Amino acid sequence: QVQLVESGGGLVQAGGSLRLSCAASGGTFSSYAMGWFRQAPGKERELEAAISRRGGDTYYADSVKGRFTISRDNAKNTVYLQMNSLKPEDTGVYYCAAGLTGEFRRYYTQPYEYRYVGQGTQVTVSS
Repeated sequence: QVQLVESGGGLVQAGGSLRLSCAASGGTFSSYAMGWFRQAPGKERELEAAISRRGGDTYYADSVKGRFTISRDNAKNTVYLQMNSLKPEDTGVYYCAAGLTGEFRRYYTQPYEYRYVGQGTQVTVSS
């Protein structure tokens, strides 16, 4: 059983930056592909970024390309999401997720591929 705990959310003005962290425990972190999802009020959860086991392969939703950066530190069992040039439409609850994979370069883009999901951290971007 993997536990994921997100932190770093908050209220920020448009154009500002935030760095989210997700600390994992209870499993072998380096065996999991990781992802960050966003859920806006009344909307479905959407994948914003994903990263492979070793961090060499990443995926970004078109809406965040060039503004967000996903990274991981396997020695610290932590995945990060650096968010720059934030927009009001980035507002939502951000969830960290983990999916087990035997492939080093694999990342997941579908919600069902992630077995574990954290409790989320709220990000609010004011205009």
